[in-house]
Amino acid sequence: MREVKRVSVIGSGIMGSGIARVAAESGFEVTLMDSSEEALKRALSTIERGLHKAVEKGLIAQEKVAEAMKRIGTTSSLQEASVNTDFVIEAVVEKVEVKKEIFSQLDQWTKPDVILATNTSQIPITQVGSSVKDPSRVVGMHWFNPPVQMKLIEVIEGLLTSKEVLKATFDLALAFGKEPIFVKDRQGFLVNRALGVFLAECFRMLDEGVSTAEEIDKAIKLGLGHPMGPFELADMIGLDTILNTSEQMHKVYGERRLPPQILRLMVAAGRFGRKSGAGFYDYTKKA
Repeated sequence: MREVKRVSVIGSGIMGSGIARVAAESGFEVTLMDSSEEALKRALSTIERGLHKAVEKGLIAQEKVAEAMKRIGTTSSLQEASVNTDFVIEAVVEKVEVKKEIFSQLDQWTKPDVILATNTSQIPITQVGSSVKDPSRVVGMHWFNPPVQMKLIEVIEGLLTSKEVLKATFDLALAFGKEPIFVKDRQGFLVNRALGVFLAECFRMLDEGVSTAEEIDKAIKLGLGHPMGPFELADMIGLDTILNTSEQMHKVYGERRLPPQILRLMVAAGRFGRKSGAGFYDYTKKA
């Protein structure tokens, strides 16, 4: 495998911008790509603001801000992000047809020894890899939100992913200061399969009137030591995102992964969580 010096991140949302920041802080040259110039501007602003907050907290030195920002270049051209890179991390919307289209184009423009990683949280890597000529170079690299803070990275082996690609991805995660684990290619991988069951049971307890969202959150934090309660976490992730993931899991794993009715109703009502201003909690009042 080629030595990784430059990383291209496709998608500049919360995950993409966070991954780009981690890579830049770790000393890698980064190309952050998004079809929207406005999204790229917002991403750079978010990254720089986050770096300055890290300085205020004493986590990094002031000079590291400028150094990291200099390492990040942006482009709205997928081809430009593909031609001069050693490793690609795709972090776009969680829709398999969108990812497959991007990987098909990456396959045309990247050099054959460039690793193509997807940050999907639940779509099988083998399915994404079917869109390229050589699926042995396609791997899952599942980061967790927020990428800067969360230490875990799931390195997922597609059915045709080569052992060399797996090792190189694992080593890159270590170079990013993360703690990677190897996971086989199953819908939802490891953490999200477990998380989905946990959240669904909490949703059902709320629906049954066992307790309130506030009390269940309090109980889980105090009783299990979780930093966030299930409803706080769900609102941060996005209830529409959770419903979409649950429906995909239901197709694969059957009735045990049937989305709770309360989740469907919340999404139908437009209460997606923080991003819509209200979910299980009302963030307009908190603001």
